[in-house]
Amino acid sequence: MILRGIRGATTVLRDEPALILAATERLLREIVARNGFVPEDVASALFTVTPDLISEFPAAAARGIGWTLVPLLNFTEIGVPGRLERCIRVLIHINTDLTQDRIAHVYLEGATVLRPDLAGR
Repeated sequence: MILRGIRGATTVLRDEPALILAATERLLREIVARNGFVPEDVASALFTVTPDLISEFPAAAARGIGWTLVPLLNFTEIGVPGRLERCIRVLIHINTDLTQDRIAHVYLEGATVLRPDLAGR
């Protein structure tokens, strides 16, 4: 096994806790489904939100789906003018036998514009 990173992102319509938690949970479940791992395989996960999302920690959604022992951190993205708004990003480090080209990065909702080359995979 080797440590690999999986990227993902999604957006929400408004800064509301329920929307942030639901979008993050959907993103995490899709990443798990496409990459076939369990919480025990996760070394850590780093979540970022754009400066316009302040009502909830995305990591709370990971705890809600059973990632209770996984080290999780939340950060605020740099507020670059004109960039994608209301965006939640994640970088998950997993222990896996997958080769780098087999890792499925996941971009949902408005975040598909961040990596159109990966969003359709």
